[in-house]
Amino acid sequence: MGKLLIVSAPSGSGKSTIVNYLMKEHPEFRLAFSVSATSRPPRGEERNGEDYYFLSVEEFKKHIEADDFLEYEEVYEGRFYGTLKSQVDEKLAAGMNVVFDVDVKGGINIKRYYGEEALSIFIQPPSVEALRKRLIGRATDDMKQIEERLAKAEYEMSFAPQFDRILINDNLETAKQEAVKMLKEFL
Repeated sequence: MGKLLIVSAPSGSGKSTIVNYLMKEHPEFRLAFSVSATSRPPRGEERNGEDYYFLSVEEFKKHIEADDFLEYEEVYEGRFYGTLKSQVDEKLAAGMNVVFDVDVKGGINIKRYYGEEALSIFIQPPSVEALRKRLIGRATDDMKQIEERLAKAEYEMSFAPQFDRILINDNLETAKQEAVKMLKEFL
């Protein structure tokens, strides 16, 4: 039976970059990505079933009613994110270690559900100003969305102490190596 790695961070903190690095460069960890479901539309080159399961709001609510989610949240008005239990169970049963790239509340809920079988890591930007520059630099959102994300980031950073480990990403290469070290110790 596999274990779980929960990675949470404010948007733009480098969470996805670090998770992708661990999955591609460290096959010895036998990591399987938990693909989240969302009611938001795809961005850029995102593909259904690979980056997310893209569901309509109605489909998402049907899964909520059926208790199909390990965790879910309405992150913004009409914008749901969640983790389907079936996804996780299949991967654990196959002996894989499941990686979650989830929002803060989702990360806390998954950790609560799995306890010591899960390692929760909070990736923190060096500052809100550094985060602002990253979000503007990646050019996926307009300024209104960036301001919403920054306000949410400040709120999310208040949850960092509830995670097993905090990883400050002020240098991406250092953060990647620190994540490898944390995962080796856990597994």
